[in-house]
Amino acid sequence: MQITLVVPEIVWPEPDDHETLAELAVPGLATLLARSRMHRSPAQSLEAAVGDAFGYGEPAALAACRVHGEESGPAAGCALWLCADPVHLRLHQERLILADAATLEIDVNEAQAIVDALNRHFPDAGRFHFASSDRWYLELAAGRELGRFEVPPLSTVAGRSVVRQLPETAEARWLRRLLNEAQMVLHEHPVNRQRDDTGRATINSLWLWGAGRLPTAGAGPFTDVWSDLALARGCGRAAGSQVRSLPDGATAPLAQATRGGEHLVVLDGLQSCVQYEDGAAYRATLLALEERWFAPLQQALASGRIRRLCLQAPTAYGMLSWESDARAQWRLWRRGQTLAATARDLAAATP
Repeated sequence: MQITLVVPEIVWPEPDDHETLAELAVPGLATLLARSRMHRSPAQSLEAAVGDAFGYGEPAALAACRVHGEESGPAAGCALWLCADPVHLRLHQERLILADAATLEIDVNEAQAIVDALNRHFPDAGRFHFASSDRWYLELAAGRELGRFEVPPLSTVAGRSVVRQLPETAEARWLRRLLNEAQMVLHEHPVNRQRDDTGRATINSLWLWGAGRLPTAGAGPFTDVWSDLALARGCGRAAGSQVRSLPDGATAPLAQATRGGEHLVVLDGLQSCVQYEDGAAYRATLLALEERWFAPLQQALASGRIRRLCLQAPTAYGMLSWESDARAQWRLWRRGQTLAATARDLAAATP
């Protein structure tokens, strides 16, 4: 049995933040990292890391894959898809700051009303859909093409300053016009008027990203995918993997050890903690992951129940990968270090 863990933001991005990192004991993770081979590559998003794990390359059709992983909503089919996620843009010190739906508390009825209005206003562009209050999509009409469409996933821009929302390419010119007009529709919509009247942030724009068509189904690298992330589930389904909900801990995947196979586990709980600079939530989430995942998996690797384990971590320090096997985990002279020390080492080696 082989396991690939994808754990975004596993290392807190501020190495001198003593309040967050001081006395943060995660011995299972520390031992696993100390007795693994580490590789560091340029930074990438969680979404890109998941796409790369399935070999989809850049730019991956992340929107279509995410649609394919939704429990309810449209079928991906062979259409060209975009994620059209609801956001709030605000001007702060001459910069546009983006807030994603996690901060907007969008009601399902609000989402339905706005999506219906967008479909009435843009009958020739395609069709807007929503799978949940915070995950919306645009299924482009037949014949619409975008060329090379490079827009970062919403997770990489949420809470940050944004310069432009869409690429300055000729193929995307019509989409830039659509977005400008959609912003006017949103501004006048009764849902936003009510939100504004009650002091709630409005849904005043969409973040369009992940353009592409669903990859051709075929045998992928993983026999099993354990995740609640729609994108990972969709990639797994497209690749013919057995897709399972994320369990509370490593017990369920380890129960499959005798069956073998290559398992992908996506643990994305730390992402929002770092995104919104919540050190207390980061500590609590990491300690829970240590107890339920890192310590049991390290022990299972050392005992030989797992043949190989690869931990992939999109972080502010770059894309970090650690790979180990049972023999490596018995190199007792390699002592684990604190995450604070790991963060300082990574920061010192960052150009």
